[in-house]
Amino acid sequence: MKSSSALTTLFLLTIILLPVLYVGFIYNGLPATIPTHFGLDGKPDDYSKKSALLLIVGLFTAITVGTYYLLKYLPRIDPKKTVNYAPEVFTKLAVVMAVFLSAINLVIIYASANGSINISKLLLPLVGLFFACLGNLMHSIKPNYFAGIRTPWTLESEDTWRATHQLAGKLWVAGGIAVTILTLVLPPAAATIVFIVTLVSLGIIPVIYSYRYFKKNNPSK
Repeated sequence: MKSSSALTTLFLLTIILLPVLYVGFIYNGLPATIPTHFGLDGKPDDYSKKSALLLIVGLFTAITVGTYYLLKYLPRIDPKKTVNYAPEVFTKLAVVMAVFLSAINLVIIYASANGSINISKLLLPLVGLFFACLGNLMHSIKPNYFAGIRTPWTLESEDTWRATHQLAGKLWVAGGIAVTILTLVLPPAAATIVFIVTLVSLGIIPVIYSYRYFKKNNPSK
């Protein structure tokens, strides 16, 4: 158990430090001014001194570490102790978030170093994978006030919470994989449309389902 925990910690430390190592490796070779913001077309629309990249990467790394520990230790700081009986799920959520944020950090550095970014072939598939990973954990999330599909109906009924998250888990895995594949093979405009429509659907469908399920099983409320 301790060995597994140590390996997880080492893996996460490596993932979190990758952007820092990457920017340190390429920093001296960067021009004095680099792009630090990009439009939807992937072309730069704002520039800064290259030292600004250090600040951006450092801030994003701090956010990654903070998010990881916040999720990991939610069971300890939750005053109602609603998540205390499933701490391992929040540890997995913390790992997924840390990997995703570190990947975004790497993309930021890559885009600044190369002067452009292919959003539809890089960021959109990455978000798709993120949703697929979250979907794989959905069915394991117990009722709480911090993570999951938190609607008035899921928070009111544990049965509604369970049914909603089972549905959401299947939808998010399928939708995330579909987004990942389709955004890689479709033209940029079509990929963007598929991305937006799919993500909006993944957000709305579980909410509507939670309402309908609750009303069906609690007709007096």
